Amino acid sequence: MDFERARYNMIEQQIRTWSVLDQDVLDLLSVVRREDFVPPAYRQMAFTDMEIPLTIGGRATGESMLAPKVEARILQELAVRRHESVLEIGAGSGHMAALLAHRGKHVDTLEIDADLSRFATENLARAGVSNATVRHADGADPSINLPNYDVIVLSGSVPVVPERLLAKLSAGGRLAAIVGELPVMQAQIVTRAQAGGSTSKVLFETVAKPLRGFPAKSGFRF
Repeated sequence: MDFERARYNMIEQQIRTWSVLDQDVLDLLSVVRREDFVPPAYRQMAFTDMEIPLTIGGRATGESMLAPKVEARILQELAVRRHESVLEIGAGSGHMAALLAHRGKHVDTLEIDADLSRFATENLARAGVSNATVRHADGADPSINLPNYDVIVLSGSVPVVPERLLAKLSAGGRLAAIVGELPVMQAQIVTRAQAGGSTSKVLFETVAKPLRGFPAKSGFRF
């Protein structure tokens, strides 16, 4: 397979046409080799417009890599700057962490699945990414000790934006999440205002596997 041709086609036909026009983001997709973060059985599918199953050592983890255009659009909208610290919930293969690390100062990425935690760590090391740290931990655990971050990325869906994570945003910080439940989910960017409170921007509709452990939206009971 001609990976360079496939990468070029992905960028030009899938990502650029999906309102990703930041040239720095487009160039980064050529630097961070997506195929190196895909499980070997799916390497030929690295550039397809789909979520890729994360099957590690023959075990289906039940998790997936987000589609390339979804990762790219979220990366563009977050506009991570070189001095900013980043938290990711759901390391998966480590690919999104690698992209974020190229933009920011440092990335802490939490992964609940032990096999995926090792897989992401190995992939990031092989790619030479030294400013991203994978931690085997449950990002939904309210007792986990986290500092404040400038950027938080949820690499999966949640029923509602977690207030606990919003509270970990520095003033002016941004949180990206895919919010909702099937069949309706929306990718959103929530920005914490300097004077307190937050504003939310809907980017697009999509679907993604839910992150484990985050509570369902409460509803009325009769």
